[in-house]
Amino acid sequence: MPHALGLDTMSRVEHFLLGGRHNRAAIHVGLVNNMPDADLRATELQFAKLLKESAGALDVRLRLFSLRGIARGEQARSRMDGFYDDAAFLQAANIDALIVTGAACDGSDMRQQPYWPELTQMIDWAETSTLSTLFSGQAAQAAVLHLDGIAPRPLARKMSGVFGTMRVEDDPLFFSLSLTMPVPHSRAHDIAEAELSAKGYRVLSRLANGQVDTFTREPAGHSRFVFLPGHPEYDRGTLGRDDLRDMDLFLSGKIAPAPAIPENYFDRATENRLAEAGTGDSAALARATEIIAGALTLQSWRLHTGRLFANWLTLVAAAKARRTSSRSVHTRKCA
Repeated sequence: MPHALGLDTMSRVEHFLLGGRHNRAAIHVGLVNNMPDADLRATELQFAKLLKESAGALDVRLRLFSLRGIARGEQARSRMDGFYDDAAFLQAANIDALIVTGAACDGSDMRQQPYWPELTQMIDWAETSTLSTLFSGQAAQAAVLHLDGIAPRPLARKMSGVFGTMRVEDDPLFFSLSLTMPVPHSRAHDIAEAELSAKGYRVLSRLANGQVDTFTREPAGHSRFVFLPGHPEYDRGTLGRDDLRDMDLFLSGKIAPAPAIPENYFDRATENRLAEAGTGDSAALARATEIIAGALTLQSWRLHTGRLFANWLTLVAAAKARRTSSRSVHTRKCA
């Protein structure tokens, strides 16, 4: 359904999000945005800009979807109207590839969340109906939990910052990328590599602390699933906003202990100022907000992310070309 805004009043990103008529030669990517209201717009724009910058000569069209089971406020629902389709319509959308984001979780078992039945149905559909699906952040944990019963393991303390990841297997996803690459992470759980390997997953990269980073699952005849427990799509300010939100949650007694300053993200002077600001009261939160607003963050991961997504889109395009060619041959034989 076309959005009410005219093209002359829309940003280039919004125009990209709306796409156009269905073009069989284009790569049609669906984004199932499960992020909470406060992060919905930012996540949508992060992936839209990333895909646009990574597309190169490819004609990439992005379409937005949401799960009914994700609770939304009135303002978010109003903004989503005309931009988002119900994920139940994915089967009729002729999507080539899918990106799925994580959803807010109150700390209980994800399988008890209202959105879980919809999410698992979508994962099962994607396995047989997309060329590739990319699970970002907590969505990676949810997917392996559903597919193979591999539960995420809680960390002693939330992991927040930009961390070096080392490639441990060659893969076309890493074409023209260096052996070590920076990736933003913001999570309170990890996934055991031994459990992934036992179920046939292929670990492509690990963090310096030994935790799994990128991994894949590709049963014969099924979609290639790519799992990114980190957040390479993050923009320059996301980890700073996450830190302020965690400070607010700590002050309200909803989380403990106090959040640590994101690692390898701010310059040393900013880190020192934040450490001096403290985390103990609302005045500290106000000081941190002012400091972070004026900080120059170290966006060291963007080049890596762009190449990673360019490689993913190229692989999707190649798989679509093979599928189209195979169908064409089959049609001629049956004629």
